[in-house]
Amino acid sequence: MKISIGSDHAGFAYKEKIKTFLQSLGHEVLDFGTYSADPVDYPTYVRPAAEAVAKGEADRGIVLGGSGNGEAIVANKVRGVRCSLCWSHDTARWAREHNDANVLAIGERTISPELTLEIVKIWLETEFTAGRHLARVQAIEGKG
Repeated sequence: MKISIGSDHAGFAYKEKIKTFLQSLGHEVLDFGTYSADPVDYPTYVRPAAEAVAKGEADRGIVLGGSGNGEAIVANKVRGVRCSLCWSHDTARWAREHNDANVLAIGERTISPELTLEIVKIWLETEFTAGRHLARVQAIEGKG
């Protein structure tokens, strides 16, 4: 799977951990930055990561910051992106099963590195269940 990733300075450390983890699982990673812990503005790095998913250049995307909230907001401004902020095993699973989330937002200041990698793994491995959720996802996209 090809996965885009982008973060600000507050998500940089986890971005690097996730990138290494994804590569160890055999995924291709498109890194849109940032490339250090120096302060930056998150839209500069998050929007291109989300756009890569919307354009089909990446299958999924992961965006990170301190809380993940701003990053989710930016990603969800990109047409065709369904970004979910996840902080637990359940939120990661439901983001995929119920919402067909194609971008994952994580807050580095909110969860442990171990939980972060568990969330990423669950989110990558969980399929969209469609069923009753399909009409809702279509409505999000303006198709229902």
